[in-house]
Amino acid sequence: MWTYYPVIEVWIDIGDLEDYPSHLIPGFYERLVKALPSLQEHRCSYGEPGGFLKRVEEGTWPAHILEHLTLELQNLAGIPGGFGKARDGDRRGVYKVMVSANNEEVTLTALKYARDLYLVLAQDTKDPAAEVKEIIEKLRDLSDDLLLGPSTACIVNAAEERGIPSIRLSEGNLVQLGYGAKQRRIWTAETDQTSAIAETISRDKDLTKSLLASAGVPIPEGRTVTSPQDAWEAAQEIGLPVVVKPIDGNHGRGVFINLYTQHEIESAYAVAIDEGSEVLVERHIVGDEHRLLVVGNKLVAAAKGETVWVTGDGKHTIQELIQIQINTDPRRGTSEEHPLNPVRIDSAVELELERQKLTGKSIPPVDQKVLIQSNGNVAFDVTDLVHPDVASQVALAARVVGLEIAGIDLVAQDISKPLEEQNAAIVEVNAGPSLIFHLKPASGKAQPVGQEIANHLFPPGVEYRVPVVGICGEKGKTPVAEMIAHFLRLTNLHVGLSCSKGLYFGSRAVPNTNSSNWENARRTLLNRAVEAVVIENNHLSMLIEGLAYDRCQVGVVLNINPKANFPQYAIYDEDQVYSIVRTQIDVVLPTGVGVLNADDPMVVQMAELCDGEVIFFTENPQSEVINTHIQNGGRAVLVGKQQITLRSGKHEQKSIPVPHHSEPDAASPWKAMNLGAAIAAAWALDIPFNVIEAGAETFVTDTNTATGA
Repeated sequence: MWTYYPVIEVWIDIGDLEDYPSHLIPGFYERLVKALPSLQEHRCSYGEPGGFLKRVEEGTWPAHILEHLTLELQNLAGIPGGFGKARDGDRRGVYKVMVSANNEEVTLTALKYARDLYLVLAQDTKDPAAEVKEIIEKLRDLSDDLLLGPSTACIVNAAEERGIPSIRLSEGNLVQLGYGAKQRRIWTAETDQTSAIAETISRDKDLTKSLLASAGVPIPEGRTVTSPQDAWEAAQEIGLPVVVKPIDGNHGRGVFINLYTQHEIESAYAVAIDEGSEVLVERHIVGDEHRLLVVGNKLVAAAKGETVWVTGDGKHTIQELIQIQINTDPRRGTSEEHPLNPVRIDSAVELELERQKLTGKSIPPVDQKVLIQSNGNVAFDVTDLVHPDVASQVALAARVVGLEIAGIDLVAQDISKPLEEQNAAIVEVNAGPSLIFHLKPASGKAQPVGQEIANHLFPPGVEYRVPVVGICGEKGKTPVAEMIAHFLRLTNLHVGLSCSKGLYFGSRAVPNTNSSNWENARRTLLNRAVEAVVIENNHLSMLIEGLAYDRCQVGVVLNINPKANFPQYAIYDEDQVYSIVRTQIDVVLPTGVGVLNADDPMVVQMAELCDGEVIFFTENPQSEVINTHIQNGGRAVLVGKQQITLRSGKHEQKSIPVPHHSEPDAASPWKAMNLGAAIAAAWALDIPFNVIEAGAETFVTDTNTATGA
């Protein structure tokens, strides 16, 4: 009822602060601006930058300020979302505050921090700027733990920009895109079509090389070794220098390049064997490391690695210079948001320093350059430089391994030239590659890899939604939901039905699910067998849980009781109830249909809110609403005592006899109108007329469960 996007609604009791709007608190405005100057961008009710701060200066209450503090703290911590509202609650000093919430725990924590910050600003007890800095660090840590990682998030965001709905399936990065039988699943950059065999092949570097070589893809010569001595023997066979690395390692751990001596090779073996099950020795390729991303047999991004150096100043040790000259780079960090990792003196760096006759405690003289990493982070975009032959070779490598999305590691001196011209080679093929270096490269332009993957999963023209029908109303919604599901089943679709009688898949009832609620509705959207979904939404569930779906093909509103209220949620009058029920029509797709009761004046008002077409249904053949609608070329369903008529425009009409089981009677005067609403929804779903006619005659309600409203 607040917005299309997920929000959290929090009730706040400000107590005696009701008597102290912001302009009555000495120094509050000045401290707020100093602590959060970025609030200048908040437009608030004035609709212009600085609008919120103007409200603070003029005088506004804590709930309104908490709304904006929460949003800005989330924004500064890199947490997406910009929706916020503050509204009166049910008594003096109590307010409702609504803010965007991708994760309930993260946003609730942000709101609590906003409360603490407000008190600091109001009481002038601490340095508010320092308080903001500490809060943002805590929120970043929490969001790193609880929100989607950047690789997964970029795909989800790109999908949602196209209108593709998403559902997070776990606390990790497993996400469903699309609904029901049309869905796809991703986990970071792996998909539900990533073969387990292909992933296993990619983890085995020796097997990967063998398969690539059989397809004519250039690879470095090498073999697995079983001991330090065997590693040295293999190096002599291949020819120095060589690379030593674990056969099934990842993230570059335990990889040593450009090794010449027996001591270096045997030392590298000792580290590499701890990172994997076996060790591989292969020819060293002269050049820089590159990571190329292949999506659906197409190269979409490329990044280059660079060596990492420090320069001596005659004062600091190499270990200190690493911290001063390298790790102070804001692009370096431990979170997934940072394209570059911090550098530490590990076994690989120690070996590199040893080759220069140095250690971490050495103090190099002024201007002496010291090589720290010869295979630094691959984070410098070179997508536009890739030679077509290189793009073709890496796409072939992904196909050989069997991956639809792959990160291809290759070593080359110049990525703009064919591999064979420079004796370059592909050294690894990775399943589920990280996308962060392409999203936030250390230099060069970011690449739209999320869009590329989303477009690969759902190419233009490929459907990602199954038909979703949502029904709400004060009465009649359960039988209408049952009828619509019945019509859909007659078209040989596997239907998921969530209603107050229970949860059904096809004609099978799922035990112990005896109410219409958000959880049951969501289960219909998760089921990969479901080809159409019918969901009954009761008003209370819509109020406190929201809708389980983002948009629907058909939204049905049967009626509104103007006397209905939910005092425990501060919903007292018909306008507030209207704002709940209208949600069902607000979410109808532009290609969808709103089915509305023309005999209910409050429901008729919703026609202007519908993004799609509107079909009215009525018991009144003289209805002015219906006559005007039909004159304008609209569709309507007229429910009579003997027949139900489908009218379209001025001339076209078809009639269905009212079945005996749907005739009005004193005990159930709504039966025929229920059928009329269901027929209108079936018509909106383009179900053939003869199927609708057969469905009306053959529908029998489920009497094995309790009757719903």
